Amino acid sequence: MSVSPISRRSILAGGSLAFFTTPGLFAEELLSTPPLTEGPFYPDHLPLDQDNDLILIKDSTTPAVGTITQLSGRLLTTAGSPLRNATIEIWQCDANAVYLHSADSSKKKEQQDKHFQGYGKFETASDGGYRFRTIKPVPYPGRPAPHIHIKVSQNGHELLTTQLLIRGHEGNERDGVFRRVTDKTKRERLTAEFKPIPDSKHGELACNFDVVLGQTPDDNRG
Repeated sequence: MSVSPISRRSILAGGSLAFFTTPGLFAEELLSTPPLTEGPFYPDHLPLDQDNDLILIKDSTTPAVGTITQLSGRLLTTAGSPLRNATIEIWQCDANAVYLHSADSSKKKEQQDKHFQGYGKFETASDGGYRFRTIKPVPYPGRPAPHIHIKVSQNGHELLTTQLLIRGHEGNERDGVFRRVTDKTKRERLTAEFKPIPDSKHGELACNFDVVLGQTPDDNRG
């Protein structure tokens, strides 16, 4: 299968923005994306290849196993302003439910997909846009809800650590981490749809997930 890496120039400008309002506030005020645990498997050794294409590692022509997903969105403040030059990191288990972490991969060496990067990062554009090419997340032992971990930082400050889940997945209601979020509106802010890309030759999916920050680096200076 022939797949081509994506570049920063290929960011989808303007992606769809879901406006969620807080009762009692102005209509333009967006609800912030709730934090969710980092979990135990943030990579203990970051890969040499840390770009935004998790499907191919360096110059390899063998893609990772899994349903290719174009993950994109914008990083915004609650006022709706884009936040540029912020770093968005993502990490997730491969299609065989193995994380890029020695505590997990050392036990599952034969199971691990060596062609999946497992981790990537991207610096947001002037419109706050970001984009990754990865795989549709799969359940992990102990976590019936497939998910992608997300961390946002800027100027040396970590601003948010959260997770993206598949909207409507049957495992969500059985997932202990997700169930800790009891507010229905907050739960909605942690999920997104993974939709088929029309006319995709490889059955690729697209997921748009806007990340809304409740604080910025300026807020951390006080």
